[in-house]
Amino acid sequence: MRDLFLAVLLRDLKLASRRRIESLLPVVFFIVALSLFPLGVGPEAQMLRDIAPGIVWVCALLASMLSVGSLFAGDLADGSLEQLLLAPQPAIAVAAAKSTAHWLLTGLPLIVATPLVGLLFGMSGPALLALVAGLLLGTPILSLLGALGAALTLGLRSGGMLLILIVLPLTMPALIFGAGAVGQVEAGLDAGGHFSLLGALLLATALGAPPATAAALRISTE
Repeated sequence: MRDLFLAVLLRDLKLASRRRIESLLPVVFFIVALSLFPLGVGPEAQMLRDIAPGIVWVCALLASMLSVGSLFAGDLADGSLEQLLLAPQPAIAVAAAKSTAHWLLTGLPLIVATPLVGLLFGMSGPALLALVAGLLLGTPILSLLGALGAALTLGLRSGGMLLILIVLPLTMPALIFGAGAVGQVEAGLDAGGHFSLLGALLLATALGAPPATAAALRISTE
């Protein structure tokens, strides 16, 4: 199982290195979208600090959705997905590797770009650290749930819209707890409860999403 996981993960990372412009689109969208909000809502510093956590989380979710729709589509088109599912190792390894690759290529760059965006909104140091910590726990959830949605809508004509309708409600708890943790820090309160809930969500999603994604892939390829 580990061999299949590493093989699929390294393969996806190598393919992404050959399509660098396409791989950079989510983080470019993330930065550009967030840069527009100060222009739209005005330069008032306190307002920008108040809305920053929620806006960053929403933009991170939308940026993740940009690339998740094609997570399995290329492999389905060239027939490699069926070959991977026919391997003697469990299909969970394929689902987990795809989700991990998506997070490394999308979630991690978003986290790296977050401090720059935080400075744009005038966030304090503790609040910015809380935002980055929340994204470290929350963006893997987005990738895991995105992979599940991509598997459920694989091969459908209007799969992109259906994918968003499936994934968005599932990600709401992560967005609420992630943005709420920053609000707690800015108010001088303990955000440990929010981070604990995010960690529990990550654990539950990491245990439940890959098996569900693997089952959805088998159904979609039948």
